[in-house]
Amino acid sequence: MTKTTTHTITLNNGVRIPWLAFGTGTALYGRNAAEFVRVAIENGITHLDGAQAYANEDTLGAGIKASGKSRSELFIVTKLKSSFPGKTIKQTLEESLNKLGVDYVDLFLIHDPTPARKEGKLKEWWKAMEAVQKEGLVKSIGVSNFTVQDLKEVLDGAEIVPAVNQIELHPYVWKAAEPIVNFNKQHGIVTASYGGQTPVARVQGGPIDEVLERIRERLEKTRGQPVTSGQVLSKWLLQKGAIVVTTTSKSERYMTLRKQERNCIRGFSCSMFSVNER
Repeated sequence: MTKTTTHTITLNNGVRIPWLAFGTGTALYGRNAAEFVRVAIENGITHLDGAQAYANEDTLGAGIKASGKSRSELFIVTKLKSSFPGKTIKQTLEESLNKLGVDYVDLFLIHDPTPARKEGKLKEWWKAMEAVQKEGLVKSIGVSNFTVQDLKEVLDGAEIVPAVNQIELHPYVWKAAEPIVNFNKQHGIVTASYGGQTPVARVQGGPIDEVLERIRERLEKTRGQPVTSGQVLSKWLLQKGAIVVTTTSKSERYMTLRKQERNCIRGFSCSMFSVNER
């Protein structure tokens, strides 16, 4: 059973994870993320979502160091890349820890099940993930982009149930994602979302636009303060029980991530939302 507090979601192993994360993929893929990470932390976002495949773990680490925050105040995530020839999963993790400048990460995810699935090694990979958690190199382990069938295969014989399954999640993909979200809930796996801002960031002009605008206007009138469509989408994700991973390389976007804006999102009345899902 998972539960949401004001600021965090409790994972199936008792670890608390902040509901909002700053991601270093997408717009920051392969780029120096240090200053973006530092500013995100400065604005109160302590959940930092990285990956080996993003090719910027070293600059994520630099941003963490520049923030001056103690390790205990941060929740750091990285993900196993799809291919690591000649190395073990533990060795790739140790390389990540070195780049990040930390002794452990709070959450380590298998980024993509496809290679392991094709080679029939999903269970083998998961056993290696369990081993690094037992060694204390990570606090929690999970997966990303896993289908229901992938999860079933991992759970068959698993000693540790994945804490998180991070998937693409927004209204336009809800029909396809709903079975995965439901399976996650049934097995105590928290859903983390990426791409949650797609309807306003990449697919403008779609059928959701009008709905978002109506909700946004209604919330502004009710709350007496500005509300963005992005905040409406974040609240939709929270209502689905999902962690929100957001990424931006535009400094002005940080304004929607400040403390008062996060409080605004949490404070929206659920009864005011009715986003059509496809």
